[in-house]
Amino acid sequence: MIESAHKEDVEEVMPLLLAAIGHIAYTLAGTDDWTEAARILSGFYVREDNRISYKHVIVDRRHDGVAGMLLSYAGDGAMALDLPFTPRAGETIVVEARAGDYYLDSIAVDERYQGQGIAKALIAAYEEKGLEQGWERLSLIVEPNNDRAQALYKKLDFIEDGFIEVSGCRYIRMIKPLK
Repeated sequence: MIESAHKEDVEEVMPLLLAAIGHIAYTLAGTDDWTEAARILSGFYVREDNRISYKHVIVDRRHDGVAGMLLSYAGDGAMALDLPFTPRAGETIVVEARAGDYYLDSIAVDERYQGQGIAKALIAAYEEKGLEQGWERLSLIVEPNNDRAQALYKKLDFIEDGFIEVSGCRYIRMIKPLK
């Protein structure tokens, strides 16, 4: 069942989130130690004032736990959501979302549940939320070598809209008009 995440989901959501954001975790946490980055970002997850807060996460919850997660937020508030990370990052964090967009920051499915349509269902719930909130466009970024994700996004009518560099890596920006 897809529902809003809770603070108590931190132990199940964080491994998925960290797998999805990869090296960006180091930038947000301000450390190059994976264990320390995971600890720091878990602390941010249980807060409400930042981009990786549980408040921005939906999960696919099964009888044995969280099968998948999706993190999204309004592009209009993205810069403010990154402010809590700035002292740790020691640099300006690239704002991935554009004003006017409802941004899909990250999505991941536990490997035990992959291939069961969970990512598609999470994206459908994200799109529905975007429509309900009156957004005109959905957006996301994807690594150029992630062919599987790109194929899914294209199948769901996302189109390429240029490139963006985040934490020293180049990503493809994709959008989907809603209106």
